[in-house]
Formats: sequence, C-alpha cells, structure tokens
Amino acid sequence: MAVASRFTVALHALAFLADRKANNDEYVTSDQIAFSVGTSPVFIRRILGSLRKANLVNVKHGGTDTGWKLSKNPDTITLLNVYNAIIQKPLFEQHHSTPSSQCVIGKGIQPALKQMYDESETAMKQQLDQYSISNLLAETITHYNLLES
Repeated sequence: MAVASRFTVALHALAFLADRKANNDEYVTSDQIAFSVGTSPVFIRRILGSLRKANLVNVKHGGTDTGWKLSKNPDTITLLNVYNAIIQKPLFEQHHSTPSSQCVIGKGIQPALKQMYDESETAMKQQLDQYSISNLLAETITHYNLLES
C-alpha cells in the first residue's frame, strides 16, 4: 500500500477513535475500525501499532474491554504527529541509481532536487502541523451532514 494511503488510513482510524472518545470512553476493536475504513483488521493493527509506538493510542488486550483508544486529547494530536508516526522515509526520493557525472543534467539534478524536495516537504509538514485530529473529525462530520442532506 502506498505511503500516502497508510497515512490516510491512520488519520481515518484516529478520527474514528476520536468520535468514539467523544461519545464514550470505551476501547474500540480493530474489527470496528477496519469496517469503517473498508480494510482488514490485520492492516489496521499494523497501522495502530505504529501509532502506539508514537504514544498516540493505547491498546488493551484480553477481557471484555479489549481494543484501542486515543492516549491523548484529539485536540493535541496534529496531523504532523501522525505523519511522523507513519511515514519513515522522505516524501520524495532521489534516483535509485547514480546519474552520470559526465552529463550536465546528471551531475546537477540531485542537488537541485534535494533543495526543492526539502523545501516542499518542510512546507507540507508546517501545514500538517496546523490541523488536529479534532479538526479532522469536525470536518468529517460536516461533510457527512452535507452529504446526508
């Protein structure tokens, strides 16, 4: 699955957990989240595992109250926090093979791209840091209500 898709699934799962947190404080199963996302519970558990390592969610095993829930207030979890938890590589990658140093383009393309890529990724991260899971949940509910009317 594409990196951007994993990020989107993580955001979907956190918005789902934030909605449940607002209505009660129960743990939510990976099956419930997977149903909402439209994917497998195994994939959801992998995503939630990365979010757990970043201290964004808690997991409880065994008993009647098994599942996942937010470990923080959704107002304090930014989309950048989620991005950093899920994405392990730079947004843009350079060539997989070394371009020719005998060519003007081959010799200069990587430093030129690095600067552009770094600036673009920095701008994107600054934008993601402006939104919280609470913002995402509110926008999601707004769009749901518009689609239902």
